[in-house]
This record gives sequence, structure tokens and C-alpha cells, in this order.
Amino acid sequence: MRIPTPRAPLPAAALLAAALVPSAPAFAVTFDQALGLAEQQAPALQAQAANVAAARSAAVPAGELPDPKLKLGIQSLPIEGENRWQIDQDGMTMQMVGLMQDVPNRAKRRARVEAAEAGIELADVQQALTRLQVRRNTAEAWIASYAVERKLQLFDQLYAENRLFERAVAARLAGGRGQAADGVLARQEQALLAEQEDELRRDQHIARAALARWIGNAADDALEGDWPQWSAAPEHYRHGLAQHPALLAYEPLSREAEARVNEAIAEKTPDWSWGVDYLRRGREYGDMVNLTLSFDLPLFTGSRQGPKIAAERARLVAVEAEREALEREHRQELAAELAEYERLDRALARLDGSLLPLAEEKVALAMADYRAGRGELLAVVEARRQLVETRLRRIDLARDRALNNARLHFAFGETRP
Repeated sequence: MRIPTPRAPLPAAALLAAALVPSAPAFAVTFDQALGLAEQQAPALQAQAANVAAARSAAVPAGELPDPKLKLGIQSLPIEGENRWQIDQDGMTMQMVGLMQDVPNRAKRRARVEAAEAGIELADVQQALTRLQVRRNTAEAWIASYAVERKLQLFDQLYAENRLFERAVAARLAGGRGQAADGVLARQEQALLAEQEDELRRDQHIARAALARWIGNAADDALEGDWPQWSAAPEHYRHGLAQHPALLAYEPLSREAEARVNEAIAEKTPDWSWGVDYLRRGREYGDMVNLTLSFDLPLFTGSRQGPKIAAERARLVAVEAEREALEREHRQELAAELAEYERLDRALARLDGSLLPLAEEKVALAMADYRAGRGELLAVVEARRQLVETRLRRIDLARDRALNNARLHFAFGETRP
């Protein structure tokens, strides 16, 4: 029987190294997860849901008759003589209890129902619009945070390259070549990198705070995934222009304004009411009942109903004109956003295809000249600075293109969530 040998304990250095290795984040937030969290947590969406519920509840009594009125009173009460202020001594005195019901005309009630239904549809559109705005704002906050994270990840590589650069300079100086002042240039570059990193750390806190506004504490988790991307076809967005979320609200607004016009016109048709009164008299007299009908008399339409109709028609014209103005504004916005996306896409392709490779080649050639004694170290430092700026600019361009793509998508693409 073979006795297993006990495992040797790990050296202290190995244990220390294991403790210093950063562990992978327990949670990570993808772009789609951030959108989902925002929809679950956004107070603005909760407010719009309450508005929809309120509009639906308000529509229930829109076409109903007004509440009936209860009438109580005393008729023919004497105020002089022996029976003054006595309700049961004079045969003419009657105690009255009655019921009266106002009946607005049918056209007026139908117009009120139409206005209430338009209000429900408007609340639904506003809720959809708020949802799109929440998704768009969350997308922009996630993209901005992701861009900062990409830059910070790049700095790990930049520091590693800086250390190699410092060793190359030290080796050349040790070989008796170069100038003594060259020994500080790598450390100067490292300090400048640290300064840029500090600015990025500040930007990271700001970007995370903006993201936390939409997804709460999940904004403290790592971000996972790649740049979000949607269709960039111009025809796709031009087709969705008429369905722009802000323009959709004008359909129920127009119907509501038309209902208000119809209600104002219905004011020319008389409303009516009916009533029943029970009149109780003294014991020696019989009780009585009153039956009444009353009608409104819209005799002065020129100074009452007419101006009101004109006002409601003017509001309808204003709604239609505002929609036309907003559609033209968004048509201009769409053209500008598409042009900007094309510019950013070309700039990113140019940077990847030529500018970034050329910057890397320039650093390699400047370093080769320096090692061969044909070039100055300052040329190497300048080439490296340009390479760092090009790499950071590459992230900025990718961020700007993603932000532009998000604006296009949530304004002209995802119009019916």
C-alpha cells in the first residue's frame, strides 16, 4: 500500500503573490442589462404609468350624466300675522323635497368622451416617449462610462511600453552613447501619463455618477461587452421620421383639440333638465307633486358660443402648425445626425487604416534611428506622444460614433417600443 506524501506548503512569496492578484469582478453590466435596469428603476416611467392610470380613470365618467340634485325647502311660509314662521299652521305652507337631473345634450357628451379617449392615447404616447428617453439617456451614460474604462485599460499598456522605453534608454546610456539628460525623458513621460490617468479617474467618477442616475448601484460594477451598434442605413431612419416619438404625441393632441371644437359647437344645442318635487301640506290639505322641465336658451351665440368655438378652432390650428414645425426641425436634425455619423465612420476607418499604423511605424522608426545613433531621443518621445494621442483619439471616435448611432436609433429607429 502506497502512503501518499503530504503536499509541501506554498512558499510565502507565492501566497503573497496570490493575494496581490486582483480577482475578477463578481458582477458585470452589459449594455442590454443596463437598459433593462433603467426601465425597472426609472422614477420617470413610474410617474408616466401613474399618468396613464389617471387618464383611464378620468375617462370613465366623461360621458355620464351629472349627479342629480336633491332639493329641500319650504314654500309659502308666512312671515306676518299669528302664524308667522309656523310651517304647519297655514294651509298654503308646504314642505318640499325634490330631485332634479341636468341632461347635457348628446353631442356634448360624445365630444367629452372623444376628448377623454384622446387623453388616454396621449398618456400612452407620453409613456412610450419617456421610455425611449430613459433608454437613450441610459445608453449615452453607458457608452460614456465604457469609453473611460477603455482608456484606463489602454494606460496599462502605455505604462508597460514606457518601462521598456526606459530600459532601452538606460541600456544605450550604459553603452556610452547618448546624453545624460536622456535618462529623465522616460520618467517625464511616465509622469505625464500619470497626470492623464488622474484626469481619466476623475472622468470615471463623473461618468459612473451619470450612469448611477439610471441604473442605481449597478453602476459600480464593471462594464462588459463592446460598443453597441444599430443600423446605419439612412433610408431606415428616414422611413421612421414620421413615427418620431415627439411627433406621435400630436395625433391624440389633434383629436383632443377636435373634440373640444365639437364640444364648443354642441353648446349651441340646448341642454335640458327635469325635476320632481313632493310638497307636504297641513293635515286638512292634500299633498302635492311638481313635475318640471327646463331648457337652456342659447340666444346670444355671437357673444358666447361663437367666440368659444373660434378659440377652440384656433387651438386646433396651433396644434397642427406646431406638429409641422417640429417635423421640419426633426427632418433637419436627422440629416445632420446622418451626416455626422458618416463623418465619424470615415474618420474611424481612416484612423484604423492609416493614422494608427503610421503612428506606430513612426515610433518604431524613430526608436531604430535612436538605437543606431542616427536620431535624437526627443524625436522618439514626440513620436510616442503622438501615438498615445492617436490611441486615445481612436477611443473618442468610437465613443462619438456609438453616441451618434444611439441618438439615431432611439429617435428615428426604435419609435414603437
